[in-house]
Amino acid sequence: MPQAPLSQLKAEASALAGDLGTLTTHARAASAAHLGSAGRRKSGMGENFWQYRRHTTEDGADRIDWRRSAREENLFVRETELETARTFLFWADPSQGFHWSSAEAIPHKADRALLLCMALAGALSRSGERCGALGGGRGPVSGARAAARVGEDIRSIRADTSFPRPPRDNAAVVVCSDFYSPLADWRSRLAPVAAKCRDGVLLQVCDPIEETYPFNGRVRFFRPGQDSERLIGRAESIRDGYLDKFAQRRKDMTDLAAEIGWRFVSHVTSEPSRTPLGELAYGFTSGVAA
Repeated sequence: MPQAPLSQLKAEASALAGDLGTLTTHARAASAAHLGSAGRRKSGMGENFWQYRRHTTEDGADRIDWRRSAREENLFVRETELETARTFLFWADPSQGFHWSSAEAIPHKADRALLLCMALAGALSRSGERCGALGGGRGPVSGARAAARVGEDIRSIRADTSFPRPPRDNAAVVVCSDFYSPLADWRSRLAPVAAKCRDGVLLQVCDPIEETYPFNGRVRFFRPGQDSERLIGRAESIRDGYLDKFAQRRKDMTDLAAEIGWRFVSHVTSEPSRTPLGELAYGFTSGVAA
């Protein structure tokens, strides 16, 4: 099955982003948080009250909070908390093994990852956040064009390019893959980015047959995009060993995420996309950037 058209994913992502606040208990909690600018714990331009302070000669009369001032002999100014837009960067594995599905009715792992990235970018950007692709050639943007631009920039990443270097500025990062490459490779790729960006998620996207291993009898296995293959006479004989290794890799990536201070979310493409989107959104919208 060929990859889904970007226009189709954009429409699906827009619908998902619109439903973000009603997905799960965690997502509902996230929708109650301030999803736009992040408070910086000091006075400045913003919507939320920060503190009262004494009125000075530099302050105009229009800044006086008369209700607060009426309770004392001094004049007071009501200050709001400084808020600034956060930056969110997305990356999806461009390898051929990630651009694969086991059946026509099941989306490519890469397409599902791209859909989730675009949906989250759409929801965040409408609230004023800047969204872009990690290692993309264009800077992050906010507003209606952000989701499509994230999709375009992720789709333009070539399979033969190396993992992106850390961004110049602090950002929240979403890295999507099946994470089947050697664990040491992932640690070396992610550690520099995590050192720069404290908020991040590793989103593992897998095909259902990779999680369940439903094979019996004589089966020929191959690696997508490669010529190598292996014929197994009794495929069921290696089921337990395979499932143990699959579970171990998921645990290893969970541990690696904790090691670098990020979160780990897993998703199987046969399941609805709303649940992982809710998990992604909750982690980002319930926290406050430094």
